Amino acid sequence: MDILSGLAADIKNQVQHLFDYEISQEHLIINPTNKEFEGDYTFVVFPLVKQLKKSPQDIADGLGKALVAESQLVTGYNVVKGFLNLSIDSKYFLSVLKGILGDENYGQHPDNGQTFMIEYSSPNTNKPLHLGHIRNILLGWSVAKIASANGYKVIKTKVVNDRGIAICKSMLAWKKFADGETPESSGIKGDHLVGKYYVEFEKAFQSEYKSWQASDDGAQAYKENGKEGELEENFYKRYKNTYFNQFSALGKEAREMLIAWEDNQQETRSLWETMNGWVYDGFATTYKALGVEFDDIVYESDTYLLGKDTISDGLETGVFYKKEDNSVWVDLEDVGMDHKIVLRSDGTSVYITQDLGTAAVRYDKYKFDRQVYVVADEQEYHFQVLFNILKKLGAEYADNLYHLSYGMVDLTTGKMKSREGTVVDADVLMEQVIETARDSAEERGGLEGLQESEKADIYRKIGLAALKYFLIKINPRKRMVFDPKESVDMQGTTGPYIQNAYVRIQSILRKANGEKGAYSDDTALENAEKDILVMLLSYPDVIKEAFAKYDPSTVANYMYSVAKSFHKYYHDYRILSAETDETVSLRIDICKAVARVLEKGMDLLGIEMPSYM
Repeated sequence: MDILSGLAADIKNQVQHLFDYEISQEHLIINPTNKEFEGDYTFVVFPLVKQLKKSPQDIADGLGKALVAESQLVTGYNVVKGFLNLSIDSKYFLSVLKGILGDENYGQHPDNGQTFMIEYSSPNTNKPLHLGHIRNILLGWSVAKIASANGYKVIKTKVVNDRGIAICKSMLAWKKFADGETPESSGIKGDHLVGKYYVEFEKAFQSEYKSWQASDDGAQAYKENGKEGELEENFYKRYKNTYFNQFSALGKEAREMLIAWEDNQQETRSLWETMNGWVYDGFATTYKALGVEFDDIVYESDTYLLGKDTISDGLETGVFYKKEDNSVWVDLEDVGMDHKIVLRSDGTSVYITQDLGTAAVRYDKYKFDRQVYVVADEQEYHFQVLFNILKKLGAEYADNLYHLSYGMVDLTTGKMKSREGTVVDADVLMEQVIETARDSAEERGGLEGLQESEKADIYRKIGLAALKYFLIKINPRKRMVFDPKESVDMQGTTGPYIQNAYVRIQSILRKANGEKGAYSDDTALENAEKDILVMLLSYPDVIKEAFAKYDPSTVANYMYSVAKSFHKYYHDYRILSAETDETVSLRIDICKAVARVLEKGMDLLGIEMPSYM
C-alpha cells in the first residue's frame, strides 16, 4: 500500500467531514516528521487556518482525534505549534518493506514513451581529458541515468571538437618538434602525446612573443596601441591574440595549416587523421575507466558547414538580416539581448551556425522530446542566443532545450590552464585516487584471503567512488574548488562512507545463512526502523526531483542520508543477535531493503558498490 497516498486520502476525507471543506492538493502538505518529535509523518495545518477560521491547534487536535478513530493507518498523534504529527501502524511500514524487497526495479518509473537526449563531454582533440571534463562527464552520465529511471528513452551524445586553430597548434608543434614520435615509440598514451605538443606550441609561442616584445616592433605596438597609463605587462597580456593573428610567425603557420585542412590538402589531412586517431584511442581508455559511454557522436569536422541552409531560410523569412559587408545577423533586442552574428562576411560559419544545424539534424534523426546540453557556465550567453534564435525560426523543439550550466572546477592553487599544462589530468587523477584507496584498505585490513585481482577491483571501486561522489555531491551550478586530499577522504560525506554501509550489509547477509524465522504483519517496529523505511519510501520521489532539477546532487545527498541512518541503526541495534528469530528476520529484511536502495541510487551516480572493503 502507498502510505502517503492513503494518508492524504484519509486527511482529505476527515477535513471534509469535520469542517465541511474540500482541501486542495496544494494544501495537502505531508512530510516525514522531524526526528526531534514523536511521529512518522507530519501534516501542516497552517494553510487551512484562513479558510476554516480556526486556530492551528484546534484544527490539528480535531483532525488528529478523527484520524485515530477512523483511519486504518493512524494509531496516534501529537500537535506541536500547528504541526500535526501522526504515528502510523507498523503493518503499513511492513508493507513498504515487502514492496521494496519484491520489486527488483524499485524506484524505476514506468516507460513514458518520450525520448531524452543529453550532450556531454564534448572534448577538443588537442589535449587529454582533465578534471573539468570529469565533472562534465559525470554530470551528463548521471542525468542520463536519472532520466532513464524516470521512464525516458535516453540518447547520450557528444560533439568532438576535432578541427580549428587549436588542433592545428598541436599538429604544427608535432611537425616541428616531435621527430616522428608516436604513442607506440614513446609509450605515451595518444591523447597525452598530442596534449604534450599543444603545450610545446604554447611554450614556443611565448618565447617568440617575449622576443617580439623586446624588439622595436613590440615597443612601437605598445606606443601606438597602449592605453594611457597602461603598464607594459598589462598591455602585452591584452595584446597577445592580436600579435598571434597579425605578427606571429607561428601563428601564421598555424593559420596556413588550418586553410590547408579546409582546402582538403592531403598531407595536412593525413596528419590530422593520424593525430586525432591517437586522441580517440586515448579518450576511449579514459571513458572506459570512468564507466561511461555514448550512443551518438558528432564531429565538428562534419558539422562546421551545417546551418547555412538554416541561415538562408531565415533570411527569406526576415529572422536574419545582412549588413553591407554581407555578414548575416539576428536582432535579439526583443528578448533583452543584442545583435548576434550568425555568418561571417566571407560566408564562413560561427559556432552558433553549426549549433543551429546540429540541433535540426538531431531532431530530424531522433525526434527527441527534451534535449539537455551539459556545458560550463562560461557558455550561458551562447545557449541563450541559440535557444532564442531557434524560437524565432519556429523550431518545434525550441522550447524543449535546456542548458545544464555547471560551475567550473578550480584547483586550490587557482584556475587550470590546458595550454600551460597546469591541469589535473583525468587519467593521473584516477590512478591517484585508486592508489590512495589501496593504501587505506591495506592499512585497515579486512581483505585477507581475496585474490589480488579481487582486491584491485575493490580498490578501483572505492577510489572512483571517492572521486565521483566528491564532484557530484555539489549542486552543478556551483563553482567548486578541487582539493585532492579531501576528495579521497574515506570518512564523512564521501562515496566510500556510503559504500561502507552497503559492505556492512553484505557482511551481515553472508553471516546470516538464511533467515531464522518469519515475522508477521503485526510485528512491532522500533522508531529507528520506521524512520529508515520512511526514508526508503521517498526514493522514487527523490529520483523525480533530481530529474526535474537536472541535479544529481539530490540523489547523492539522499544516499548519504540513507547510509548515515543505517550506520546509526547498525550501531544502536543488534541484528543477527536480536532477541527473537522474528526480529532477526525483520532486521535482515530491513538491511536488504537498504542495500537495494543504496546500490540502485549509487548506480545513478555511476558508482559501483563493492562487497568488501
